[in-house]
Amino acid sequence: MSYDILQSMKKITIFTDGASRGNPGKGGWGSIIRSGDYVKELGGSEKDTTNNRMELMAVIAALEYVERGDDEITIHSDSKYVIQGATSWIKGWKDRGWKTSQKTDVLNKDLWERLDIAMKEKNITWKNVAGHVGIAGNERADVIATKFADKEDANLYEGLYEKYDVDLESIAKDSEATVKKKRSKMKAYSYMSLVDGVFNRHKTWDECKEAVSGKANAKFRKSISEDDEKEILKEWGV
Repeated sequence: MSYDILQSMKKITIFTDGASRGNPGKGGWGSIIRSGDYVKELGGSEKDTTNNRMELMAVIAALEYVERGDDEITIHSDSKYVIQGATSWIKGWKDRGWKTSQKTDVLNKDLWERLDIAMKEKNITWKNVAGHVGIAGNERADVIATKFADKEDANLYEGLYEKYDVDLESIAKDSEATVKKKRSKMKAYSYMSLVDGVFNRHKTWDECKEAVSGKANAKFRKSISEDDEKEILKEWGV
């Protein structure tokens, strides 16, 4: 199977994920690229990295592999950091010479610059998916990422989609309401609250709700895994 098959297609679906054993720590990233009847998996690792860098690398690697600028590319990622950065923050950073609004250097500047180049003249639609709720493409990308982080064989696939054992179309069936319903039935890893900028974990959901009751701008959430907790904390800016 050659890259010529991928080049001949017009609609490309990508799933990406990153993982780190510690933050910083050993990390890995995984990407799945589907174009028509063709699927290509990619993966890689770094010795000392962060989850955000691995999330970025997964997207960068996929976009660098897909060279054509006239394809319709849809990227599914569970990283709001990557999606918000790519669709919103990056323009301001570039206008300020890769500085934040506080005039400090953009964190992970090297990868954001690389992503900016990889996105150039490409038709990209970004889709934020919930992690660890059974979405097949996201789950497989996570497996690849964690295998590389742990220096294990991820058995990367390349070949026809009909022989691929991951249903990359199931995302279309997972509406936001469906995802929330799935999460509500999953076992809690932690119950989290953020009140006046102070983060706390709680033993029960009732205790968590009580902690935020009557508090302006308070946030609370159930996480379903260590990685999910990290994503929520990133979303909250903690």
